[in-house]
Amino acid sequence: MLLLDVVLVVLALSMTVVLGRLIVGPTDADRAAALDHGFFVFLAAVAVLAVRLDTPGLLDLVLTGTLVSFLATVALARLVHRRRP
Repeated sequence: MLLLDVVLVVLALSMTVVLGRLIVGPTDADRAAALDHGFFVFLAAVAVLAVRLDTPGLLDLVLTGTLVSFLATVALARLVHRRRP
């Protein structure tokens, strides 16, 4: 259980880096990549919590979230590509 707690702390630190890139990111592509990474970190944290709390129902949320994340990444990539001069 201690290892899972350490993993959650590392994921929280990673999320602070993501928030910094979302705020400071000089281009829209940087912000889109940070948003994608942030969603990945969130889903990883939910998966670790599902194991930590012994709640397999949360894994359905992770599965659905990965599908939504993939579609959002494709949509953001198309938007960023269209905005380039």
